[in-house]
Amino acid sequence: MTDRNEARELIDNVVDAGSFATWDDPIDISGHDVSYQDTLRDAAERAGADEAVITGRASIGGHGVALIVSEFGFLGGSIGRATAQRIVTAVTYATEQRLPLLAAPCSGGTRMQEGTPAFVEMITITRAILAHKTAGLPYLVYLRHPTTGGVFASWGSLGHITMAEPKALIGFLGPRVYEAVHGTPFPAGVQDAENLGEHGIIDDVVPIDELATVTARALRLLSPSHPPDTSPPPRNPMPRERTDTPWDSVRRTRRHDRPGVTDLLHHAADDALQLHGTGAGERDNGLVLALASLGGIHCVLIGQDRRAPVGPAGLRQAQRGMRLAENLRLPLVAIIDTPGAELSREAEQGALAGEIARSVAAMTALTVPTVSVLLGQGCGGAALALLPADRVISAEHGWLSALPLEGASAIVHRDTLHTAEMATRQRIAAPDLIAAEIAHHIVAEPPDAHQDPRGFSRAIATACATHLRELAGGTVQ
Repeated sequence: MTDRNEARELIDNVVDAGSFATWDDPIDISGHDVSYQDTLRDAAERAGADEAVITGRASIGGHGVALIVSEFGFLGGSIGRATAQRIVTAVTYATEQRLPLLAAPCSGGTRMQEGTPAFVEMITITRAILAHKTAGLPYLVYLRHPTTGGVFASWGSLGHITMAEPKALIGFLGPRVYEAVHGTPFPAGVQDAENLGEHGIIDDVVPIDELATVTARALRLLSPSHPPDTSPPPRNPMPRERTDTPWDSVRRTRRHDRPGVTDLLHHAADDALQLHGTGAGERDNGLVLALASLGGIHCVLIGQDRRAPVGPAGLRQAQRGMRLAENLRLPLVAIIDTPGAELSREAEQGALAGEIARSVAAMTALTVPTVSVLLGQGCGGAALALLPADRVISAEHGWLSALPLEGASAIVHRDTLHTAEMATRQRIAAPDLIAAEIAHHIVAEPPDAHQDPRGFSRAIATACATHLRELAGGTVQ
């Protein structure tokens, strides 16, 4: 386990020097019985704080932000009714002042000395957080050691982005309570921050000395972007005559060295902050989810990693990205590059077909500007899941088909000898997609993408930024 960072120490480490201003009024303890008043006074003296949270506003990397930071030294960071009221007041101020919110819980849960009335205050806090998010304002959470109980099961688990302190104990049921109830210790390692990261419950494990940098990047990428359009026009090969066949395009996109979504972010993003998992206990490395800046446009990017088929968890990660974009009014870029959906017993039992349908529905319902990119392979329902967008861009050798072309040949001809013929007959190639008004723009590939990964990636990013600007009338929010 880590050493605890007290609230003031965390604030001093994270905010811009001299920028913190408290929102906290003195706590009135006169309504409690004498014994509890003595407990609260002793706790305040030991902790150097009058309650289990400190709130206020500050700046991080020049970005204004509201802060709610737990003080574990005050009765284990437990939440009583006065604590809850302080939190709700801070969240309300943040919403009224249009400030993003950073919460840094460190708590054993609700305060046993106050019983059920304190316990149900988790609902009150949750309502305030939801109002803040409904207003389209970012909510970032940094879970510290330890964070358990009702705090983790309410405002600690509602972040747009959730980070955690290395080696922090994070879980619903405190290990001491588990052992008292069951008579055996809680299984080791389950409630470690790193384990939660591996299972897609949190986005990343971030050391305290890196929190300011990561938070500043997130706040910048989550803020509206109004960049001037200084980029060159996107490359478009039309009406250049093609000499290759659709099957040639398929073979090009299957090359192991063709650049994919991670190459796009590496070569062409101004900045990118990857998020991980669904937040609900699943993580699929075949789906990339990131906050990104492309050509100065801040967006949510979801993209299929061409090295792996897409499973149900990956599609649920994509849907998380769609919700994030809609909630924070950020444009969405969806990168399609998949050999097809995962074909397995686990995928079927994980509701693969249903998640494809829900992804299509979620994409269709988005009201923010959206661009989908056929970066390479666009095979089957996994491709369809990310296709509905205001604009569809295709790489010159990108393609879209209902199933692998070998499968199409097997259905029609009962063999795979007619695969190249089926690629032509199925009208899968980029020019066919333009003619059918499925795609709106083609990004040229002279030379082939694998011969110039950087140039190809930048051309794709330029096309995305250009179309997002057009969709937003020149201003993307």
